[in-house]
Amino acid sequence: MSDFLETMAASSAARAAKAVVPEAIDRVGSPLATHRFGIIAEIKNRSPAEGALAAPDADRSARARLYADAGAAAISVLTEPDRFDGHLDHLAEVAQAVPGTPVMRKDFLTDPVQVREAHAVGASGVLLITAMLDDSRLHAMLDCAWQLDLFVLLEAFSEEDVKRAHDLLTRPAHADKAQSGELLFGVNSRDLRTLDVDPDRLERYADLLPAGVTVAESGLKTAQDASRAARQGYRLALVGTALMRSADPAALIRAMQSAANA
Repeated sequence: MSDFLETMAASSAARAAKAVVPEAIDRVGSPLATHRFGIIAEIKNRSPAEGALAAPDADRSARARLYADAGAAAISVLTEPDRFDGHLDHLAEVAQAVPGTPVMRKDFLTDPVQVREAHAVGASGVLLITAMLDDSRLHAMLDCAWQLDLFVLLEAFSEEDVKRAHDLLTRPAHADKAQSGELLFGVNSRDLRTLDVDPDRLERYADLLPAGVTVAESGLKTAQDASRAARQGYRLALVGTALMRSADPAALIRAMQSAANA
């Protein structure tokens, strides 16, 4: 695990130790459509690599509706507070703003209680980082997600992460979720030691991932990038900074999905 991930894991564990799961809102999570290439459009206030991306008083609900109206397959919300200026309340705001669109909690989650937090405020899914979780904790968090009918985006940075993803599928419950598109396998092209993007990682790992729905993460900025990811076999792309920086994020979502599905 990189120093960055170790720092994030320690911070996350401290938050989990103090977590109080809120009373669940009256909302049924929306299923994630994977029948065509789609964009998981991200909302985040800050990136450690890119700096501030939104003002503290930015209207997340309006941005979420803009993403949904543009046809985003799902919306990812950063809830990590220390390096990304996120909060669980941001996830709740977005989930309430777009009741027909799947919303995913993106964070450095280390404990099942954080999966329950996401569900309680209306999330349809969560992101889990393989490198941050030993096998016992990873199984526990996946089992928690399945109990709550959440999808999981399982993120890999290395070939060891990919091997562990394959190993998960020896357990029938996880294999069934992969087959149904509720366990997704993502490759993050950002090096979390340097925070630089490795532009070749997506292509290198595309054929190594387990069969199922695969997600290209980080570094996708243009319609051409989305088209390239689709040709490599990815079914979804998680796009954050490019949308937060764009003067017309709705047009970028439409252009990326159109090019990838051409």
